[in-house]
Amino acid sequence: MNMRKHIFKTIIAAGLWAVTLTSCEKDEYKVPDPVSALSNDCIKRTLGPNIASLPIEFVYAMAIPKSKGKLAFAEVTASIPGAAGTFLEHRSFYTNSSGVDVPVTVGTPSVTNGATTKMNFTVDTSAASLRYYYIVPNEARGQKVKFTFSVTASDGTTAYYEMGPYDVSKMEIKRNIAVSNNNMAFLSIADMTSYNATSAASNAAKIDLVYLYRTTPTTFTHGLVAPGADAALYLPGVTLPSGVNNATKVIKVFSLQDRNLAQMQFGIYVDDIDMQKVDFNNAPLHAVGLRAENGVWVETADKKYRAYVFINSVNANGSAVVSMLRYDMTAK
Repeated sequence: MNMRKHIFKTIIAAGLWAVTLTSCEKDEYKVPDPVSALSNDCIKRTLGPNIASLPIEFVYAMAIPKSKGKLAFAEVTASIPGAAGTFLEHRSFYTNSSGVDVPVTVGTPSVTNGATTKMNFTVDTSAASLRYYYIVPNEARGQKVKFTFSVTASDGTTAYYEMGPYDVSKMEIKRNIAVSNNNMAFLSIADMTSYNATSAASNAAKIDLVYLYRTTPTTFTHGLVAPGADAALYLPGVTLPSGVNNATKVIKVFSLQDRNLAQMQFGIYVDDIDMQKVDFNNAPLHAVGLRAENGVWVETADKKYRAYVFINSVNANGSAVVSMLRYDMTAK
């Protein structure tokens, strides 16, 4: 009962807010009619760019007066079918007096068939607030995606709510790539992974950066250096595999803890336009003295890819963990 009252209040409050925002006239305020039929509302919770392999999260609220019946099933249809892991919660959430989201099971786990995800209610309820997680598929990169939410009640009525369209980023993401001194030291933007010397020799044209850790004779500690950089100054003691010689441009960055890469509660996001606008003219071929939560902008020698590489963690034993966003400059 408390959950139903909470969701009714949420929908009514949303209506009041919409009236406040859209009304420019000085008419006398009137309290809107209470919900008298099946009603629904939806918000998008996810911020930042919509990136393939990551979720877009929504909250879908629905309610019907108890005298009219109960909720039967809810559906979401995406204009582009979601990737594996897309689902509609079978639990309804409400926020208690302590600000904690509390789940209540109201149906069976959802089933996704093509672009449509459906959840059947199994409890006698006239109100629910369900979360929908859409995993962005690779096929959606660079396109727009929209969603149709719907709920059907036991009296046969159906309510619909449209969300979107939303732009899907052209960027690709790869998290938690381990790099290590004199081992997995060769980083490929094209393959979004690290290689050892043997594998790097087999993928020479794709090696863009060398990770190294040096305290003597230089003191630049952790570095990401282009194979084409001055070897004496920036690649001391490094023997490059045959054919590894790309002159990759690198720009060191501070205080850009992209939330998707850092996986921490930062409200900062790198987006497509950021990749497009970075000025690599006169950029160096090295970034040294790197620390955790630093980053580097990267442009590959062939100018096909740009990337933002974030330093998740570093270790004094000569290893680090990095994550990257990559943008294909040639993609249409």
